[in-house]
Amino acid sequence: MIFLTLLIFETADGVSIWRRINSDTHQDGITIDLISNCEISANLEGNVMLRSLFKGINYNIKGLGMGLKTPKLLLLGTIRFVAVVIITTAAAGFILVYHQEILNLIWNRPDSHWLLWLWYTLSWLLSAALVGLSAILSYLLSQILFSVLIMDMMSRITEKSITGHVQVPSGVPIWQQFLFLIRQEIPRATIPVMLTLVLIFIGWLTPFGPVVTVVSSAIAVIFLAWDNTDLIPARRMKSFGERFQELKRTLPFHMGFGLLFLIPLLNILFLSFAPVGATLYYIDKSNV
Repeated sequence: MIFLTLLIFETADGVSIWRRINSDTHQDGITIDLISNCEISANLEGNVMLRSLFKGINYNIKGLGMGLKTPKLLLLGTIRFVAVVIITTAAAGFILVYHQEILNLIWNRPDSHWLLWLWYTLSWLLSAALVGLSAILSYLLSQILFSVLIMDMMSRITEKSITGHVQVPSGVPIWQQFLFLIRQEIPRATIPVMLTLVLIFIGWLTPFGPVVTVVSSAIAVIFLAWDNTDLIPARRMKSFGERFQELKRTLPFHMGFGLLFLIPLLNILFLSFAPVGATLYYIDKSNV
């Protein structure tokens, strides 16, 4: 009986697992049970991914708890929530008030009674579509111009509370740091929204609607989670490519962190305080 010790297997979390394979010696050489080896590898990778997913859920809940108990974080989280609601409501209200004028730009009211019912149907379908689009655009606008500043402030407060200081590039004025954050928020906020809209459109045109819905939801929550975990790296002015590579290495964690954003009503609460949990995660990861 010969025992062969193989290479270290590096997982996404950097966990080193030593594996030994039991090999039998036969007349024609050494036989290695490759099937068992593959099963062991698959089980180990599955366990690591599952742990990362639950870790993401745990950090989101921890962040909410800390945010609700810390007065400054509670105030900022509430302001962020109210700002998004006000901007979205104002944009949707504008669409509903002027939906008649908007429709007339596309199709004037027909004189034929046979076409009038179609005109009314399209009128309200257009209004519903424009309200949905206004909600998306309002979220992007508030996120890029307003919420990203509040998110960074929440992240700074959390980092200082845990480590005693906020690590930023030396010699860079604070206004330049905020300008850099706003520039970084544009791709972070627009890419997931555009991908989700494209997938939804594909779902309408193909029989794969349920599958597309699951995939689009997964993409949305991953990028929403990354929008928060990326605050510290962006504040330290790391390149977009470097930060995106880090996202790809930690997809299970971001999926777990973002799963709570799919819970109706509660998702707004978790989104409002997500920068806290994301900052706790990054600090703990950096200290490992």
